[in-house]
Amino acid sequence: MSEVIQRLKTVRRGVMFVIEAPSGTGKTTLIKKLLAQDENLKFSVSVTTRPKREGEVDGVDYYYVTDAEYDKLVKEDAFYEKVDSQYGSRYGTLRSEVDSFINVGQDVVFDMDWVGLRQMKEKAPNDVVSIYMLPPSIKELRKRLEGRNTDSQEVIDKRMALIADKMQHWVEYDYVVICDDPDQTVDTIQQIFSAERMKRVRQIGLKEFTQKLMDEALHG
Repeated sequence: MSEVIQRLKTVRRGVMFVIEAPSGTGKTTLIKKLLAQDENLKFSVSVTTRPKREGEVDGVDYYYVTDAEYDKLVKEDAFYEKVDSQYGSRYGTLRSEVDSFINVGQDVVFDMDWVGLRQMKEKAPNDVVSIYMLPPSIKELRKRLEGRNTDSQEVIDKRMALIADKMQHWVEYDYVVICDDPDQTVDTIQQIFSAERMKRVRQIGLKEFTQKLMDEALHG
C-alpha cells in the first residue's frame, strides 16, 4: 500500500493551462514568472511557417516548417490548435509536443486567445484549464501600454480600440483574475494551478488505491 501512496504523490496527468488577457495587462511577464518559479511548468514550442529571424533558434523559439510541411501536419491532424496570421504566416500547437509533457505529469502553459482555446477545449476537454486576466481599469491599461515605451501612440490607440472586442470572451474561461497587484496575481494563479493538479481525473492510480482501501475495509 505504501508503494501505491508514493505513486499517487508523484504521478498524475499534466494540465494544459491557457492564459489570456488584453494587451498591457502583464500576461507575458506573469507567464515568465510562473515558468521561473515552477520547474514542473513548461512552455509549448509552436510550429510556424514564418521565416526564422536573426537570433531565433529552431526548436526553442519555434519549429520552422515550409508551407508543404505545415499542410502535411494539418492533414495528419497533428495540431491541438492552429491559426492563420493576418500577415500570411501560419502557426500551430503540436499534439506530440504537448502530450510528451502531460503524459508524464508535467503541465504546459499557453499564451493563447479565445480562438485557440475553443480548438483546444474541443480536442482535450478534460486537460484544458483556462484563465482570463482582467486589468483593474481601462485607464490603468492605457497607462501601462504607454509606460512600456515600446509602441507608437498610433499602435497603442489601435490596441485600445480592440480591447472591448477581446474582453467580451472572458465568459468562456474557467477562471477570471483581476490583475491589480502583479505579485498577488502570480500567487492567485499558482493557487489555481495547485487545485487543478489535484482534481480526481488527473490522479493516475487513484482507482487502484481506493479499491485497495475498500478491500481492506471489507475483508480486513
